[in-house]
Amino acid sequence: MRSDTVTKGKQQAPHRSLFNALGLTQEEMERPLVGIVSSYNEIVPGHMNLDKIVNAVKQGVSMAGGTPIVFPAIAVCDGIAMGHIGMKYSLVTRDLIADSTEAMAMAHQFDALVMVPNCDKNVPGLLMAAARINVPTVFVSGGPMLAGHVKGQKRSLSSMFEAVGANAAGTMTDEDLCEFENKVCPTCGSCSGMYTANSMNCLTEVLGMGLRGNGTIPAVYSERIRLAKHAGMKVMEMLEKNIRPRDIMTKEAILNALTVDMALGCSTNSMLHLPAIAHEIGMDFEIDFANGISEKTPNLCHLAPAGPTYMEDLNEAGGVYAVMNELNKKGLLHTECMTVTGKTVGENIKEAVNKNPEVIRPIDNPYTPTGGLAVLKGNLAPDGSVVKRSAVVDEMLVHEGPARVFECEEDAIAAIKGGKIVKGDVVVIRYEGPKGGPGMREMLNPTSAIAGMGLGSSVALITDGRFSGASRGASIGHVSPEAAVGGPIALVEEGDIIKIDIPNLKLELDVSDEELAKRKAAWTPREPKVTTGYLARYASMVTSGNRGAILEVPKQS
Repeated sequence: MRSDTVTKGKQQAPHRSLFNALGLTQEEMERPLVGIVSSYNEIVPGHMNLDKIVNAVKQGVSMAGGTPIVFPAIAVCDGIAMGHIGMKYSLVTRDLIADSTEAMAMAHQFDALVMVPNCDKNVPGLLMAAARINVPTVFVSGGPMLAGHVKGQKRSLSSMFEAVGANAAGTMTDEDLCEFENKVCPTCGSCSGMYTANSMNCLTEVLGMGLRGNGTIPAVYSERIRLAKHAGMKVMEMLEKNIRPRDIMTKEAILNALTVDMALGCSTNSMLHLPAIAHEIGMDFEIDFANGISEKTPNLCHLAPAGPTYMEDLNEAGGVYAVMNELNKKGLLHTECMTVTGKTVGENIKEAVNKNPEVIRPIDNPYTPTGGLAVLKGNLAPDGSVVKRSAVVDEMLVHEGPARVFECEEDAIAAIKGGKIVKGDVVVIRYEGPKGGPGMREMLNPTSAIAGMGLGSSVALITDGRFSGASRGASIGHVSPEAAVGGPIALVEEGDIIKIDIPNLKLELDVSDEELAKRKAAWTPREPKVTTGYLARYASMVTSGNRGAILEVPKQS
């Protein structure tokens, strides 16, 4: 046992004295020490119930013969951080979470771990940590929020942001805006559509790191408590069988996750997090993988913001396993992959049933024959860009229009809400990438403003930043290389024609190579927006969006 390093032998008497100070008994010290990584806090709605999940995990571990010991992980609520300087601190927490969890687990020599995340960066951050630490590990999240109900219709956080735009456009009254505000987020949990948090929690099931239902059982259901107890029990079984994260998170498991991502229509942020997780297991993940998988993977789900169904509906329809079983009918998954159940993917999903073909389309009747995400390339994005194709209306799949260029998110929002953006425009927001932001802010406010102003079917938005899973429309993010390193997006001028062709995976600036070369020669780097603190350190180490914004030590010149 790894914990023998701190609990066994005369040399460990000082260590045991400190365990005594914690109130641990000799009997507890003789059992496996199981670290429970709790993302509980009182500022993130998706995390306010995690104390109950953690207590249930502790009971499960204890029932199965382990000694549970809790330590924390931080979390940022992307919704509360949205649209101001706080959003610079969202993506960057993924690496803080991974690093701090690695430090705690290694310093205290836990034999196994149960990760209890829920919202956006906690899930990938803890998956990254699990791959590094490589002791038996199970994930159990806090679960999704129930959908809100406004005027007889189900609604969610994306509806709320769009309501602000509609109010600014004069098409929604202040009274109706207030009703949205009070009803769209009715319970604790990760916001109720297929946004980033729910995307990543669903993908824990696909990767094999979470038990069935981890991504879809609503936060307020007692079933979630039972799931947490089973997670605590299961990690002890994994410890006995010595099943570790790197046995589970293989290249084939990552490709499974990308495949199910396409079928579910997950957030574009998965195209940041899957490469980062892959990096931790030594897999070279090129985002172009997405297009090859998308070509053969049908889109089976249109959950909010792409459609009118929500996580609770997916759960009732059979959940992630039902989606996987549909895909497996055409042999689209690697079914031999090991999972935390101690069984293979194929064994796990073989009995799953699609209970609602309106929520999960059958494999022979998909929404589209291709997947929910697409990677676009061209002279504007030589290293790639990402769009949630399943959330783009048909008339915007192919579009060209004049560039309306903004150097930051705030200026773009002011122009959109001020009526300065018109039908046909292509809004370009730059210097918001991993280095340029720094922190690669999400652009939910401008995309929601565009939709709320009634421009969602006629205006596109392109950025080296990223989008919330709640964004919809022709929203193209992760443009790489980013503006801060002199990528072509830095060279776009007001009025340049931009051509978007999503079916053919193209993103082009209608400017000659000679003119672009001339502009590049005249371009000079901007002074960093932040020069102190964690953001400055992050900016010095972060790579581009197409590589998952992973951190690397700068090379010595």
